[in-house]
Amino acid sequence: MILDHLAVAGATLEDAAAHVEQSLGIPLGPGGAHARYGTRNRLIGLEDGLYLEAIAVDPETQPQEQPRWFNLDQFAGPARLSNWILRSEDLEAEKSLLPPHAQRHVSMQRGDLRWLMTVPADGLLPYDNLFPAVLQWQADPPAARLPQSGCRLSRLILSHPEASALQQALDRIIADPRIAVEQGAPAMMAEFGTPHGQRQLR
Repeated sequence: MILDHLAVAGATLEDAAAHVEQSLGIPLGPGGAHARYGTRNRLIGLEDGLYLEAIAVDPETQPQEQPRWFNLDQFAGPARLSNWILRSEDLEAEKSLLPPHAQRHVSMQRGDLRWLMTVPADGLLPYDNLFPAVLQWQADPPAARLPQSGCRLSRLILSHPEASALQQALDRIIADPRIAVEQGAPAMMAEFGTPHGQRQLR
């Protein structure tokens, strides 16, 4: 599995997008809606085939399924980096490598994009939502078609009280030197090289 994208959640999509733009100094492009979970997003391309997503509940859309993904039903407080998503070439074959609670997957669609994605039945990923979701694109990955930001991910730092257990779970699915796990309260922070210098996104 490889890193696919990062997600910033907010109480509103405007909050989430503003947090990205203020943190990195880049404008987000358009996105779309996810009918299944009643959410909307905005997107921007990153270097190395990655992208960044601002996401929030769409107050004008009734979800087809709840709880919503990314634990968005329980979101409160300021916008923040909330999730990271890996890409699998064969999710059905590889999902047994995930913690049992993270193995359930659903079919998703947004416009002409189709993908499979792991979404726990309660919406909350393991390790206080710090464990990655995993998707399998059923079309070309969207990163190449997105407006580009000139930003490159340098490090993704995960902090958790069970850092050793989280690290062991991650070692089963990904080897990426940009990803670091530290002991501490649950938190996530990403460092980027941007056209404006080094920036952090929390």
